[in-house]
Amino acid sequence: MTVIGKLRSLTLFETLLLIVLIAVAAFLSLPIVFILNHAFKPFHELFLFPPTFLVRQPTLSNLYDLFMRTSDTIVPFSRYLFNSVLVAGFTLTAVILSSSLAAYVLSKLSFGPKKLVMGTIMLALMFAPETVSIPRYLIISWFHINNTYFGHILPFVASPVAVFLIKQFIDQIPRDLLESGKIDGASEHQVFLRIVMPLTMPAIATVAIITFQGVWGDTQASTLFMQDETMKTLPYFILSLTSGMANSVAGQGMAAAAGLLMFLPNLVLFLFAQKRIMETMMHSGVK
Repeated sequence: MTVIGKLRSLTLFETLLLIVLIAVAAFLSLPIVFILNHAFKPFHELFLFPPTFLVRQPTLSNLYDLFMRTSDTIVPFSRYLFNSVLVAGFTLTAVILSSSLAAYVLSKLSFGPKKLVMGTIMLALMFAPETVSIPRYLIISWFHINNTYFGHILPFVASPVAVFLIKQFIDQIPRDLLESGKIDGASEHQVFLRIVMPLTMPAIATVAIITFQGVWGDTQASTLFMQDETMKTLPYFILSLTSGMANSVAGQGMAAAAGLLMFLPNLVLFLFAQKRIMETMMHSGVK
């Protein structure tokens, strides 16, 4: 049946519901439309009152200023961008691997202090990020990893939320399925890689979204742990564009372009992970 045929077969209630959902989706997409338009506004449109929602005279000058004019500074924009991409990539990999391994051990293996470890993880979920800022700084200083990429990555590796989410999903995997793999000759790590990991892709995709958003927008590590300007990340650079009286006006165009660059990776990752979640949930066989 074609799309037009399906629309014709809808009842009145279904048609009204579809119209309402389309209207809600259009309303929720307005911030995305604004961010896309705001990045291409010329300087005079950025300060119009009342402000305009759609750009009238699109320009690439904001992106040009962001990439080219900052290249003459002590630390160019490309360095901040490179640091953010590198830190986000390695942190995402480290969190997924460490959290998946920890969740598998806590879910399917037996050892002495298992309940104590799980209770500690549940307790860690109660702490706000601000309450652990000082302990994080002391640990980073103790390991002497200030002004290094490890100083960016280490605070995110131990993720109680990631361990909890993945463990809850692994709990749904029948033990008989894992035992059948071991009977066929699979070792423990083969069972984990070939059975557990593919079946937990929905949880891993969710963890990937949460972790990437946290790392990509983090300014704490650059502010507290990095004294070397060349080791700071893109969110810190964007914050420096609009902070202070000197940059509150002059840096707005570059800040708009940088805001778009900060937003697009989150959008792309979310769309990609959303598709993976739906496909994996349909074919994983986990009920």
